[in-house]
Amino acid sequence: MILVLGASGFIGRAFVSELRRRGHPFIPLTKRAFDYTRFDFLFDYFRTMRPAFLVNAANYELPARRPMEEAERQKMMAVNAILPQMLARVCLMTKTPWGHVSSGSVYCGAKVLEDGQPAFHLDLGGLEMLELFAAQPDKFHGFTEIDEANVSFRNPSCDFYSGTKALAEEAIRNIGQSYIWRLRLPFNEDEDPCNWIWRMQRDGETQDSIQSFSHLEDCVKACLDLWEMQAPFETYNVTNPGAITTGRVAREMHRVLRVPVRVRTGGNGASQLGCILDSGKLLRTGVKLRPMEKALEDCLNRVRAVGQAVHGFKGAT
Repeated sequence: MILVLGASGFIGRAFVSELRRRGHPFIPLTKRAFDYTRFDFLFDYFRTMRPAFLVNAANYELPARRPMEEAERQKMMAVNAILPQMLARVCLMTKTPWGHVSSGSVYCGAKVLEDGQPAFHLDLGGLEMLELFAAQPDKFHGFTEIDEANVSFRNPSCDFYSGTKALAEEAIRNIGQSYIWRLRLPFNEDEDPCNWIWRMQRDGETQDSIQSFSHLEDCVKACLDLWEMQAPFETYNVTNPGAITTGRVAREMHRVLRVPVRVRTGGNGASQLGCILDSGKLLRTGVKLRPMEKALEDCLNRVRAVGQAVHGFKGAT
C-alpha cells in the first residue's frame, strides 16, 4: 500500500493517476479527510497501515505574485517545511521509505562556460545571457545535486516559498530511506494555477529567461521509476533534459494554439531570473525522460487536439 499526501493538489493528482495506471494499491490522503499534520495521528496510522511507500506531494504556494498575509506565510511554513520534517521522523521510526517533492526554485542561474571554465551567473533574463544562449546553448550547464542551494533563507533576496523548500531539504536530507525529487516549473494540459504554461496564458505575458521545466506526467513517472528500480535514496533533479527560454515557449504557444503572450525582455542583475538544473544523475540511473522541446510540443499539440485553443485550457486530462 502506498500513501499519497497532498493527493488533491496539482502534483498529487498526477501521482494518483500514475499509481492507478501502474496498478499499485494506494490511499490518497488529503488534509480535509485526515489531519496528517498531527504527529500522533500519523504515527498511529503508519503503524496500523504499514505502507510500503509514502509520496509527499503536499505543497503550498500562492497562485499569483503578491504580498503575503501573515496567515499565508504561516501556512506555507507549516506545509512546505515543518510537515516534511515530521514525515521524516515518522518514516524513520516506522522504517517506511518515502519520496518528497521539492522544487528547483532552491536555485537560480546556471553555470556558463567562460574561457573553458564554468562561472556562475544568477540572472538568465538579461539580454546578454539570452543572446549568448541563442548563439551557443552548449555553454550553459545546470546545477547538479551536489551544488549547494543558492536560494534559501541565508540569501537576503530569497522569496519565502523557495526558502521553505530549501529549509525542508536541509532538514530531511540523509534521514532514513528518502528521495528528494526536485521539479522545476511543472506543466501539462490541465487548467490549474500551478501549471506554469496555463498561468502564462492566463497572464498574457512573461519575462523572457532561460529555464528548466518539468512535464508533470513525465516527471512523476520518473519519480516512481526510481522507487520501483530501487535506485539509491538520494536527491534527484527531475526535469526534462535541455533548457529553453520562456520567450520560445510563448512563441510555440502562439504558433500551435494561436494564443498571444507578450514577452518582456531585458532583465537586470537584481532580478535573478531563470534556472537550469542538470538531470544527468537521474538519467544515469536508467530512467527515461523526453527532451524538453519534445515534451512541450506534444503538450501543446494535445491541447490543440481537444479544441482548447480558443478559450484556453479547460481541464484536459
